[in-house]
Amino acid sequence: MDQNFSLKPEDGFSKDGYIIDQDCFSSVRYRTMPAHWNGCGWIAAYNLRHALGQEVFWDDVRKEMDEMHTLRIPGPTLMRVMRQYLDRYTPDYQVTVGREASIAAAQKSFAGIFRYTEGNVPHFISYVRTEDGLFRFFNINDDIDECILPMDQFGKEHFLWGKVISMTVDR
Repeated sequence: MDQNFSLKPEDGFSKDGYIIDQDCFSSVRYRTMPAHWNGCGWIAAYNLRHALGQEVFWDDVRKEMDEMHTLRIPGPTLMRVMRQYLDRYTPDYQVTVGREASIAAAQKSFAGIFRYTEGNVPHFISYVRTEDGLFRFFNINDDIDECILPMDQFGKEHFLWGKVISMTVDR
């Protein structure tokens, strides 16, 4: 990710309140590193809660998830921490493991989070169903702030190898 320190966190949001640009969080620390390198987990958690209509402030999510990591070392959000956080705020989420199974579960859901590998890096992204039955995806990679696709197309383009885990929420 580019280190553009002129960007501020408030520049990283869509007009409707989702975080769409992780690079805007270069001045914020998460797990001992600037959050533009490893903030995808807390960003996905924030976006999911926002999609569910919960009152949520991005920095509260970041701080709480950061404190859930027991070791003060660099690294991404651990799956254990993501599940602990979701247990607290969205206890009705469902976990599915596997590429095809995760796509199928997500197609039936209102919103959720995927954990998969993008460009050889473990990555969390969030999504929400749009009114026309497609899905709006957030923080996919540096070149795409958000996109709207059918779920199966997203899976074909992004779940290219490695383990895929979905955490889905129905309404």
